[in-house]
Amino acid sequence: MPINRVILMGHLTRDPALRRVASGTAVCTLGLAVNRRYRNGEGVWQEETTFVDVVAWGRQAEVSAERLAKGSPVLLEGRLHLDRWETEEGQKRSRLRVVAETIRFLPKGPVGGTEEEGAPGGGEAPAA
Repeated sequence: MPINRVILMGHLTRDPALRRVASGTAVCTLGLAVNRRYRNGEGVWQEETTFVDVVAWGRQAEVSAERLAKGSPVLLEGRLHLDRWETEEGQKRSRLRVVAETIRFLPKGPVGGTEEEGAPGGGEAPAA
């Protein structure tokens, strides 16, 4: 049985963008930066940042748009989804992004540190 589960912790790269689809359902797009710190082959600390597109739906989208802003630390769990479309010029395009199922709002401070430095806590957006 295939598993499609993603857990990410990072900071928002921009303010959440809330809109509604034709049915009236709320959808919120988020940009997330996730940092990885590691030692290279020479023992020197390196930092790598990965930027991830995230989408949240329903009440979770509304709460996220109300409570989050650029720079907000979050812990989210969701699944990968590949969007595919064709441009007006006939070019095929695709985008891999995370569909958030749970978003936990973290206290301000470094993400992934000790409790005093901003370890997980805070509130959680209700699931869609």
